[in-house]
Amino acid sequence: YGEGGWGNSHRRASGDEVDDDLEDITPMNKKETTTNLDIGSTRSLPLGDIDLAAAQKRFVEDQQLLSSQSVPTRLAPDVMMTPKLPDSKRMKILVTGGAGFVGSHLVDKLMMEGHEVIVLDNFFTGQKRNVEHWLHHPNFSLIVHDVTEPIMIEVDQIYHLACPASPPHYQYNPVKTIKTSTMGTINMLGLAKRVKARMLLTSTSEIYGDPQVHPQPESYWGNVNTIGPRSCYDEGKRVAETMMYSYRNQNGVEVRVARIFNTFGPRMHPNDGRVVSNFIIQSLQDKDITIYGGGEQTRSFQYVSDLVNGLHKLMNGSYDGPVNLGNPDEYSVKDFAEYIKDMTSSNSKIEFLPKSVDDPSQRRPDISTAKKEIDWEPKISVRDGLKDTISYFKAVLDESGEIVPTGPGAAKPKKTEE
Repeated sequence: YGEGGWGNSHRRASGDEVDDDLEDITPMNKKETTTNLDIGSTRSLPLGDIDLAAAQKRFVEDQQLLSSQSVPTRLAPDVMMTPKLPDSKRMKILVTGGAGFVGSHLVDKLMMEGHEVIVLDNFFTGQKRNVEHWLHHPNFSLIVHDVTEPIMIEVDQIYHLACPASPPHYQYNPVKTIKTSTMGTINMLGLAKRVKARMLLTSTSEIYGDPQVHPQPESYWGNVNTIGPRSCYDEGKRVAETMMYSYRNQNGVEVRVARIFNTFGPRMHPNDGRVVSNFIIQSLQDKDITIYGGGEQTRSFQYVSDLVNGLHKLMNGSYDGPVNLGNPDEYSVKDFAEYIKDMTSSNSKIEFLPKSVDDPSQRRPDISTAKKEIDWEPKISVRDGLKDTISYFKAVLDESGEIVPTGPGAAKPKKTEE
């Protein structure tokens, strides 16, 4: 295009000027100009001979394919198929926090059942990359929105997951954490009331605080410090549960409450500061594995697919009391660190640092209610789950080169490469 560059191609022209421009560009007659437009044939076709009907057919076929499956991505390389449901069976389901760790896996399950799924997320801890494999699909919608602000939308079910869940993240802005659990839950309950939708709240084992009953049944009222650094999350979820049952009793809203225990799996935020992610990242990089306290405190860990199945069963069952969802397999934090170090063949050393404030001394769910009322119990062993999770974090490290784990103090979520 000479010294004029693209500037010459942008000037306004008509009639013979267009023909002159084409002749300047190529010695070929304009009718012989070719294109590489792929309409199902590998050869190039003259512009005048392009079969528009074939192109339209190919376009329709592509759209049909894209509306029947996910698109493989780095975080979701496996193709997930989406059946077509009749209108009488297809629901419109809202998932707040749907771009987060647990939410994105729940979205996968709902999409693979053929429902319309609307994800609402403000991306404080959620990541667009967790749901990018559905962005093309006609049954999927993504709304960037904060649940502390009302929203008007028509849905059949609401899975309310929105809220930072790791201590460093929810302590970073404790007032916003409280607002998310209170104002966010009020807004979703108001929506559920207006459109007559069933709503599930993802509560937490943190409502039990530092428990004096072990294992913890749903009937245990907890032992929570109301003014400690974790109280913004603990008390926020406790009052959110109160709101759920107040709306049920006063307004007839259908509610479900899941009390979630420690969960791990692919798509965990690399810098969430939780035990599993920190230990794996430190082990894979041969860095010191940091334990806050003496390591005698215990935790129970469930794989994310088990949790998603539990949430789904709870939402679609008839039981409306609180339900513990967790794996009763209990580990001391020190033993768990040794376990991950062994699985990763790491040369890391274990370093003991001062105990975090209000860190629970023990945590193990009593899941007898889940077994009885929704026929649920975890199926994936901790070891099998860790294999997939370690593979995921290896891939994350290959992309980023290095990850510095988050400590126990308040910290803003770090953005990973999109």
